[in-house]
This record gives sequence, structure tokens and C-alpha cells, in this order.
Amino acid sequence: MGIDAFTYEPLPGRVVFGAGSLDRLGEEIERLGVNKALVLSTPGQQSLAEDVALRIGARAAGVHAGAVMHVPIETARQARERAAAVGADACIAVGGGSTIGLGKAIALEFGLPIVAVPTTYAGSEMTPIWGVTEGGVKRTGRDPRVLPRVVVYDPLLTLALPPALSSVSAMNAVAHCIEGLYSETANPIASLMAEDGIRSMGKSLPRIVADPGDIGARTEALYGAWLGGSVLGAVGMAIHHKLCHTLGGTLNLPHAETHTAVLPHAAAYNRDAAPEAMARAARALGVMDAPEGLYDLAASLGARMALRDLGMREEDIDRVADLSVQNPYWNPRPVTREGVRALVSDAWHGHRPARR
Repeated sequence: MGIDAFTYEPLPGRVVFGAGSLDRLGEEIERLGVNKALVLSTPGQQSLAEDVALRIGARAAGVHAGAVMHVPIETARQARERAAAVGADACIAVGGGSTIGLGKAIALEFGLPIVAVPTTYAGSEMTPIWGVTEGGVKRTGRDPRVLPRVVVYDPLLTLALPPALSSVSAMNAVAHCIEGLYSETANPIASLMAEDGIRSMGKSLPRIVADPGDIGARTEALYGAWLGGSVLGAVGMAIHHKLCHTLGGTLNLPHAETHTAVLPHAAAYNRDAAPEAMARAARALGVMDAPEGLYDLAASLGARMALRDLGMREEDIDRVADLSVQNPYWNPRPVTREGVRALVSDAWHGHRPARR
């Protein structure tokens, strides 16, 4: 089989990876010429953010521990006001997708460079994709200004992430890889990263659940997260991400948990329309069928596999189906209301996506 024509645009940025990498944060800040960095976090990670501020000393402009899930516009405005008030010339986003998303909201307004210090496997740190929720609708877009200039990946920072959260955060990264394989803009480089990302997560996650302190497994999972984020930044996504943005922005469902519950069903929706992508995903997981393998992996890690267990009501199924077919993302299988409703219903019930 030959190689089809493709377009691939590597994104700029610097990655500092490895256990103990946080110790290099000061030199990275100095290298960027930053003088007043505002350190961002969620309220729960404020102590870590304060430690990061201490590490960079006089170059810290303070800590803003106001990040929350899905970046509500009110939260974004508060952070922008704080950045302006302290005269920040950069942001250091310490945490997961919520905090990095808040940094992007600031960068979108002021163009400040972001240094990302991920503590989860979300992958947002490798993308120029931003998202802000307003009026119950999550808007997303791409802008090179929001792509972090430096990403510091220190597996030691993920040791505090409980196994249950590690699992769903990592499945979120797997979702980037799965959709990258059947993306409209898929290319050989991104597909190599996607397949290796799936393989890394499939190998490391059971080890993390068995021994949360296994730094080797944590390192491999963070490597998989880097690959998943890189794929997300390099190619377009499809029905899975459209659904998860709708579920998150409209119903305020937990981000990573929603990705985990929806992913097997989104893969099943595209199973026959993207056979090569599903074969690569199955090979990476070491299974015969990718949708079944994704479900079994997540379930074996203790993840909740039904959207109803995440707070979604059955009467919301039709609402989500209606919203998801409005301005749908490209998808290898045509997006129909009937098909999407069946997908969401299966995810709401938590059915295993066996071949029919």
C-alpha cells in the first residue's frame, strides 16, 4: 500500500521531559526572558502553584488559583483582570486541562506566552486549541497564540494523581490518538504518534492502578499523554470530541470521565467506516476489536462507563443528539441524528460496544 498525499505542519514549542524536570523551570523562564509570570492553578492545587512561584523567585508575579472545569467565561475574565493588574508578561499553568485552558484564555486576550507544567494526562498543553464556556455552550477554536511555548513534563508531579483520576485522564489522551487515526487530516507522522500513544497507555495504566507509585509506569503514561496531545494539536478531531464538548459545555459533566465513557461508542460508530484506523488501534491495544478493547481497558481500571453515573439524565439524550448534529465535525461515517442518538444512548446505559 502506498502513502497518500498529506499535509503536516509541526508546531513550534519546547518540551522538557523526565523525572525531576520541574527543577529546570527557573532556567526555562529565564531563557524566555520572562520577568513577571503569573502562576495559575485550580483551588485544589494552590499549594503546588505556590511552590512553583517560590522556585522562580522574583520572576513570579503571584498565584491565581481560580481555574475550573470547561473555562467559564466569568473565570476567564477574572484571570485576565488579575494578569493585567499584576503586569504579567507570561503565565505558568500548573495542573491539568482546566488550568492550561485558563492560561490559554489569558493568552487569547493578551498574547502572553504560556509555560505549561502538566500534572495530568490531558494533552491540552501540546495544542493551539482553546475552549471557553458561555451560556451553557462551549466554544472552541485554534489560535497559535495559545500554544504553550515550553512544556515541562515531570512524572513526579503525577504521583499525587489518584489511580481513578489517572485512568480517566489517560483515556482522554487515548481519545486524541483514536480520533487522530481516522481524522480527515490524518498523516503518517501523527498516526505513528497516535499508535504509540495508545500502546504506551495500554501498557502503563494497569501498572499505575496496581502500584500508583510506579514511577516507570507514570513516566510511560506521561509519554503517552505527550503523544496524544501532539496528535490533538496536529490533526482535526471528529465525532467523539464534538460529543464530549457538547456534554461538557451543556451539561457540565466531568471532562475526562465523559471522554472515557463516550470513547468506546464513538470508536464503534466509526468501526466500519475506518477499518484501517481501527486495526491500528486494536494492534496497539493487543486486542481483536478496538471499541471492545477500549471499553474493557477502561472498565478494568475501575472507570465509570455509563454517562448516567456521571450525572446525565436520560431525557438529556435527545437534547445532546440535537446539539451534536448542529455544525458537526468531519467524521468518517456520516453524522446523523439517529446514529448519534443511538451512540449517546449506549454510552448513557454503559453498554459494552460489541459488534452487532
